[in-house]
Amino acid sequence: MKPANDSKINYKDLVQRGYDSCAAEYDESRQRKAGHELTLLTSRLHDGATILDVGCGAGVPIAQTLAQRFAVTGVDFSREMINRARANVPQATFIMGDIMSVKLPPSHFNAAVAFYSIFHLPREEHPELLRRIHGWLKPGGYFLATLSYLDEAPYTEDDFFGVTMYWSNYGLGDYKKIMAEVGFTLLETTVVGHGYGVEVQVSDERHPLVFAQKS
Repeated sequence: MKPANDSKINYKDLVQRGYDSCAAEYDESRQRKAGHELTLLTSRLHDGATILDVGCGAGVPIAQTLAQRFAVTGVDFSREMINRARANVPQATFIMGDIMSVKLPPSHFNAAVAFYSIFHLPREEHPELLRRIHGWLKPGGYFLATLSYLDEAPYTEDDFFGVTMYWSNYGLGDYKKIMAEVGFTLLETTVVGHGYGVEVQVSDERHPLVFAQKS
């Protein structure tokens, strides 16, 4: 891990280029089936409900699973990831763009999900991202997302599927405060693993999974 504090580096561009370069390897490393954690959301939605997938990656397994019952729109700013998502989940809609600047209709989605994606944005953007998601949801809409337990200064790692990758996150307590200020009611907090397949050798990482509702 190295501190990500070089003002000459655009770390969002670094993330975009990194995922473009490792898209195939990353896609192949992910679990092919979604876990039980999605039932927190899917058990509360009617067939055909609209769902936004923030940082959808290659679409497997989250968008692919959701698209079996729901109308899914995925957003990711890696062109290669979006290309793979369109091939993996042809029945869904995918948009290539920065979630902080993409234009989406207000009060449109029944739910939004964000798995293993928010921590790739500079953390100073996270409160505004949560406000944007809140605005895109219909009244009573749901939000399901992986966050981070610990407050960590921005950092990079040199060998993330062969590329340099960037992370930036607050701690779970801070996220709960931000979500309450934005207008979310926290319904449940649980834990999920890293989301990789069993053949990938990674540390036993854990992420808090928050399930919230637009107040």
